[in-house]
Amino acid sequence: MGTDSASSRASGQVFAALRERLERDHREATAAAFALGDEALVRTGIAALDAAVGGGFPRGTIASIEGPPSSGRSALAVRLLAAATRRGLGAMVGIDLFPPALAAAGVRVERLLIVRVDEPVAVARAADIIVRSGAFTVVVIPALPSGRGTGSATWTRLSSLAHRANALLVAVGDEASAELRYFASLRLETTIERVRWNGPAGHLCELAGYDVRAVVRKHKRAAPVGDALVRCDTFEDRPPLTSTRSVATGGSAEGRTACPELVEGRVFAHVARTH
Repeated sequence: MGTDSASSRASGQVFAALRERLERDHREATAAAFALGDEALVRTGIAALDAAVGGGFPRGTIASIEGPPSSGRSALAVRLLAAATRRGLGAMVGIDLFPPALAAAGVRVERLLIVRVDEPVAVARAADIIVRSGAFTVVVIPALPSGRGTGSATWTRLSSLAHRANALLVAVGDEASAELRYFASLRLETTIERVRWNGPAGHLCELAGYDVRAVVRKHKRAAPVGDALVRCDTFEDRPPLTSTRSVATGGSAEGRTACPELVEGRVFAHVARTH
């Protein structure tokens, strides 16, 4: 037994020494190569989500947040805008969200540029100008469909501009086009996992909050660690909740659209006071 124990300790020491030498001489082949400094990341402030994406969303890249309407995709994008406007500037192109709720979610609206355009080509052109300026930390746009003026050439240019400006370009939509899937360094997929209602079942029930499951589908600059569950609560000042009940949706469309209060303009604000 004593001999086996000594042999085990010796093997452990040899292994530790070998690992230390590999990390010193071949850092690019170790986990340390995936670690990014704080200045290279935009953190949502949601601990579980930031951990799932390797500490935060990497700057100088394109990221996509994909999911059906009211799946929490805007909630996560607005958390990034809140982080950007805390010290710098953020921009939102072709996405219409409720300004008071943006403020409640932590966004400094006086530092947020909002560009209202509808056509995909116009969104791409506006994003080009904004990112090229180098003044904005985070720029949020819709996930553009494949087509003339929004194909590979467009994403190649936007990717290059984001890298040079050290900006985070976030595309939000139902799903990513083939071009966006290729150029995105980070892809996140969101679904509603559980909805919490206040009051009895029926038309008079009130949305109390819900849980968003965010799954990392792709990450070029870090080793993805799976997913995160984000608890979302209401941002409005209301009396204490009574008779709260939870309903698991399983990510189904039926569960996500069961109540008209599950609308994109309010989703993100529910995250604001959770973390």
